[in-house]
Amino acid sequence: MSQFRVPDIHCDGCIRALTGAVRDLDAAAILSANLETKLVTVETTAGAAAVADAIRDAGFTVGTV
Repeated sequence: MSQFRVPDIHCDGCIRALTGAVRDLDAAAILSANLETKLVTVETTAGAAAVADAIRDAGFTVGTV
């Protein structure tokens, strides 16, 4: 499980975009996001660096937790 701070998420559409990007790496990935804290948790077999890259490629900023 990996956690990321994604400061520019603000709606369910953002969460859907993140989920799609992560599931392109691992179709079985589970993503949860808290819009208030901007924390995104990902359960996946993909590495944290690959997930962070996928989030960036989807147009989001990835910060440290």
